[in-house]
Amino acid sequence: MARPKADLPPAEAIRALADGEGRLALRVTPGARSESIEIGEGVLLVKVRAKPKDGEANEAVLALLASALGVATSRLHMLRGATGRDKLVQLPRD
Repeated sequence: MARPKADLPPAEAIRALADGEGRLALRVTPGARSESIEIGEGVLLVKVRAKPKDGEANEAVLALLASALGVATSRLHMLRGATGRDKLVQLPRD
């Protein structure tokens, strides 16, 4: 049985959480049962199935966020938090 597509909020709602410099705060849950993005209080809550091993969870987070925003993964840059649950990602300027 195929798993359902991740639950993704609208790109406009995600971009609204970014600061004036286009930086977006994330709180990540690796090893989750399903992948999803939820809007929390001033932070984006991201759940990915990938385990935090060899950067796999970070790659999954950026891929899921890129999918939600409709941009290429290469246009997103992790500024801070590569080894923690709290991350800061630079969004592309359109």
